[in-house]
This record gives sequence, C-alpha cells and structure tokens, in this order.
Amino acid sequence: MANDCNGSSGGAFKMPEIKFTKLFINGQFVDSVSGKTFETSDPRTGEVIAKVAKGDKEDVDLAVKAAREAFDHGKWPRISGYERGRLMTKFADLIEEHIEELAMLDSLDAGKLLKLGKIVDIPHCANMLRYYAGAADKIHGETLKLSSQCQGYTLKEPIGVVGHIIPWNFPSTMFFLKVSPALAAGCTMVVKPAEQTPLSALYYAHLAKQAGIPDGVINVVNGFGTTAGAALCSHMDVDKISFTGSTEVGRLVMEAAAKSNLKPVSLELGGKSPIIIFDDADVDMAVDLAQKAIFYNKGEICVAGSRIYVQEGIYDEFVEKAAKSAKGWVVGDPFEPHVHQGPQIDENQFEKVLQYIEHGKREGATLLTGGKPCGEKGFYIEPTIFTDVKEDMKIAQDEIFGPVMSLMKFGTIEEAIEKANATRYGLAAGIVTKDLNIANRVSRSLRAGTIWINCYFAFDPDAPFGGFKMSGFGRDCGLNAIEKYLQVKSVVTPLYSSPWL
Repeated sequence: MANDCNGSSGGAFKMPEIKFTKLFINGQFVDSVSGKTFETSDPRTGEVIAKVAKGDKEDVDLAVKAAREAFDHGKWPRISGYERGRLMTKFADLIEEHIEELAMLDSLDAGKLLKLGKIVDIPHCANMLRYYAGAADKIHGETLKLSSQCQGYTLKEPIGVVGHIIPWNFPSTMFFLKVSPALAAGCTMVVKPAEQTPLSALYYAHLAKQAGIPDGVINVVNGFGTTAGAALCSHMDVDKISFTGSTEVGRLVMEAAAKSNLKPVSLELGGKSPIIIFDDADVDMAVDLAQKAIFYNKGEICVAGSRIYVQEGIYDEFVEKAAKSAKGWVVGDPFEPHVHQGPQIDENQFEKVLQYIEHGKREGATLLTGGKPCGEKGFYIEPTIFTDVKEDMKIAQDEIFGPVMSLMKFGTIEEAIEKANATRYGLAAGIVTKDLNIANRVSRSLRAGTIWINCYFAFDPDAPFGGFKMSGFGRDCGLNAIEKYLQVKSVVTPLYSSPWL
C-alpha cells in the first residue's frame, strides 16, 4: 500500500469542458477515416478524460494534402512577413484570453501544476509567437560579391510542408517551439501531438483558425507514434520533420526520413544533465537550485539536472540540507496551489521510474530519501535522492525522466569536467560558483548545448536551445530556429558593360 502524498487534498475542482477531440484538417474538425478513437487519461487518477479521434496513415495523407495545397497554392507563403506576423500576434492575443482553460487542459492531461501553467507555460507560448511574429518580416538573403562579371544574391524561401512531432511533458510549450518559427518562415504544417496529451494542441488549432490563419496551414493529427508519427516521417510529400522525444525514437525518425525523400530532420532528444556545485557556492541557494532542477515538472523534462556533482568541501552540508529540503517538497494534486509536484504522466512512466529506483538500490547506491510511490490512486512518486552513485550505474547514465537525483562528490575542477562530460548526452548543464574564472573555464569545457551559471531553466525565446552528441541537432528558439524552416537559393545574372563588379 502506497504512502499518502504530503500534498493530498480532498478539494474539488471544476474541470474544463473538453471541447475538441477530433482531428483538425484543412480548417475543420473531422473524425478519423477509420472512425476509431483512443482514450486520454487523467494521471491523477488513471481515469479516462475523453475519447479522441485516432489518426492513422490515411488521416496523415489527408492532412499533408491540405498542407501541400496551402503551401503550393495558398496565400500563407505569399503574403508579406508583416502580414504573417500580424496574424501570429492575433493568435497570441487569443491564447492570453484563454490562459485559464488552456492551463487546466495541460494539468488534466499531463499532471502539470496549474499555477505554473497559468503564469509560466501558457504565457510563454504567447511570448514565443510574438517573438517570431516580430521576426517574420526580417527574413532576407545577402548580396554576393562574385568573382566573375555577374551579380548575385541569395533568397531565403520557406522549406515547404513541415511535420512536427511533439512530446507529452510540455504539450503547449513544445507546440509553439515548433509551430512559431515555421509559421514565421511561411511554412505549412502537420502537428502530431503525443498520444498522452492531445487536448491542448486541438484547442490551439481552433484558436489559430479564429486568428485568421488560413485553412491547411496548421493541421493536427492525434495518434500513436508507430502509426501516425511513422506515416508523417516517411511521407514523400513532407519536406521537413522536427521531432522532440527520446533518442531511440529519434533514430527511427532519421531512418524514415532517409528511406523516403531524404527530408531534413531536426532532433531534440534525451538528456542527462549535470550540475556542478563548487566549494564557494552558497549552499542554501545551491540546494534550492538543484532540487528544482530535478524535481520540477516531476522530473519529466529533457534538461532535468539529474546528476549533481558537489565539491568535497561542502558535500556533507549539501547532503544534509538536500535531504531535509526534499522532505518538504509537496507531492499531490497539481490543481492545488501549494503542491510542488504532480503525478507522472501515466502508468508506464510511473513503473519505469520505480524500476530505475530499484536499479539504483541493487547497484549499491544509497537511498537518502524518497524512493516510493505515494497516494491511493494516480501515478505519484516521492522526490528521490541517491548518494554514493558511481558514473557507470544505470541511474547515472540513463535518462530516467522522473524525480530521481544522483548525488556525487568531486575534488578538482578537472575531475568535475571529466565526470560531467562522461555521458552520451549533451543537452544542458549547470554551474554554481562565485568565481568568474571557474565559470568561464567550465562553461567552455562542457559538451552541452546550453550552460546555465548560477541559475537553471533560464529559457528565453531569444536563446537557441538544442543538444550536442546524442541529445540531437538543430536548434529551437532564437533566430537560429527559423533557419531550420528555410532554404537558401542563389540567384546569379550576368553584368554587361558595368563600370564595376
């Protein structure tokens, strides 16, 4: 029998009305061709929220056809960047008008904290749209200085029909990390949300139509990765795939793209991010930072700071304070404002995390705190800290995607850098120190796409985000992200009797 969650509550909440459960193709909500549906469930209880249309290859074909028609013959790629930006801004305004409902959908479908959805996730989506709306009319090529008697310039043109495959841990945020720059570039698209969390994506499709984005520009096909996702990746009329998810599935995405029409792919994959805490750090601040880095969003975040390296001079103090702090971390219903951590996304992920905790025990790590499920129903797990972790243990090597911290000690800067880099991943890393020379040296030595110094999760629309090594390639956020959805064309014409070249 599981322990009670320390944030358990008998409070009743008015659940949002589930308005959209069909596929969204060519500006209309439609049933799947097969008429089949699948269930999306509430991770707080395991109970069914709604039955959602189950898209398959035939539905992907229809969505791609609509996106192709909108790209080849529609106005979206042909209107000015200014006009695209104006419609995107209207889309952002509509999101802000529906913050409460959208945040509730993600809390219900994904177990995310409602309070953070309202003040972080959903506002961030609107901000992301506005950032790229501002960039839409600033896409331009270059004038070339050619060596022959010719003049040349480059054009940056939208790549075409894009397939976006998004994960379940940040359903709204990931939707707009993908969709926003593609819209700004003038692309049309088919979005395949995770089968665990389709509800908010369908709502965004509805708002996009209300904002005036033309039919066929944004299509949403709910379904499973092995069917709808595979059909999108292998489709001969899709020009680009952008995928966020596991490294294992990322390989399959690349393979399908290569075997079909050699479409380019961008991949944001797994992570096993280190945080290096030096002796000069403020221990209380470092404990708080490390705790949030791994327990935030129940550890279901690709950049979770799951490997915590603490220099030996403050290690014992850090361990003591980390254990005390973790016991005060409130687990419970994500609709409750005092709760810090909701349930894992579903039973599969719940069992996977618990299995990794058992691996840690068997391999000789010391369970400092947590390690057990809690609550009478739902998929809640106590925040868990292991000490005496070795670099070759599974809990130190594999992406767990749950609230499990591996706490390790180091002596020198060189040792910290070597241990932090001893992973197949390279998505993010954290450094906690008051010494600027240490911060500069270590940040340049770590093989990761984002380095946070004396902070964590410091995301921003202007800061490119993506991985090194097996964490993938390509960047979301920043102006770099638009480049993924553009092709460069060189145009050359001869010069006759010109006074200069």
